Amino acid sequence: MPTLHVSPLSRLHETVASTGASHVVTLINVNTVVHRPPSIAPDKHLFIGMSDIVEETDGHIAPGQEHVTRLLVFTRAWDRQRPLVIHCWAGVSRSTAAAYITACLFAPARDEFDIADALRVASPTATPNARLVAIADRMLGRGGRMVSAIAAIGRGQDAFEGAPFQLGF
Repeated sequence: MPTLHVSPLSRLHETVASTGASHVVTLINVNTVVHRPPSIAPDKHLFIGMSDIVEETDGHIAPGQEHVTRLLVFTRAWDRQRPLVIHCWAGVSRSTAAAYITACLFAPARDEFDIADALRVASPTATPNARLVAIADRMLGRGGRMVSAIAAIGRGQDAFEGAPFQLGF
């Protein structure tokens, strides 16, 4: 079974090494320096530069449809033979949203609430970015169910950063 692993930036290299991941998705502020793990080929690393916000804010890049499109194109191209690591700065918001979106993409018949519940069990701190989830919900034709499911699990526990975790689909 292919797996998604979520990590904060501080544990990216460790998570890639311990999981044997072949692909990495980075969702982080555009000017943040991220050193790609040496085992990840450049074409297997997607960098999406955006701020962790849910409303347009001066001086920030709000998550948009172009960001979700890039995520969906990249993850669809992933061969799922080895794990995929998704990370952001803290491993709490942008990366958990991307993991949820990816799980919904690859399990179109699976209930959105079931996937959200699995996310909450895997990560008590997960607080998926609501804007990313709403955009993906529309793009994947989920009829608002992704948004409702994430709202139902609520905000995760407060934390400086989340612990790495695995999410199946």
